[in-house]
Amino acid sequence: MNSERDDPNWLTADEQNAWRLYMDGTNRLMSVLNRNLQEQHGLSLAEYRILVMLSETADGSLRMSDLADGVLSSRSRLTHQIRRMEDDGMVVRSSCPDDGRGVLATVTDEGRRRLAEAAPTHVDDVRNNLIDLLGKTQVKALARIFGRIDEALSDQ
Repeated sequence: MNSERDDPNWLTADEQNAWRLYMDGTNRLMSVLNRNLQEQHGLSLAEYRILVMLSETADGSLRMSDLADGVLSSRSRLTHQIRRMEDDGMVVRSSCPDDGRGVLATVTDEGRRRLAEAAPTHVDDVRNNLIDLLGKTQVKALARIFGRIDEALSDQ
C-alpha cells in the first residue's frame, strides 16, 4: 500500500471507466429495486432482505448480531430497522433462550405474508434489470467477480 507521502496509484482510463460504470450501475439498480418495492409493497429493499434472511432459517429467527452480519449493517442501524419492522408487525424480538444477553429477531405471519407478496416483484425486477441483460457466461463471471470481492473484503 502507498503511504500518505507516496503518489496515489491512479486508476488507468479503463480502470476508472470500469469503476464509474460499476458505481453508477449499482446505484441505479439498487434505486430501481428499492423504489419498486416501496411503491408496490410498502417495503424497503433493506426490509425485504431482512425478511428473506429470517424466512430462510428453520424457525424464522436469527440473533440480531448474525442478522446484522448477514445484511451487512451496523448493529445500531439494524436495531432501528427491526424496531420499525416490529412496529409494522413484520418481526418480533425476544431474548435468546441459549443466552439471555442475545436478542432474536423472528419473522411473523405478517412478515411472511408481505414477503410472499413482494417476492415476485423483486425477482422480476432483478431479472429484468440485471440477469436478462447478461448472457449466461456473464452471469457466471459476475458471480465469480463478486464472490472474489466479497471473500476479500469479508474480514474487514
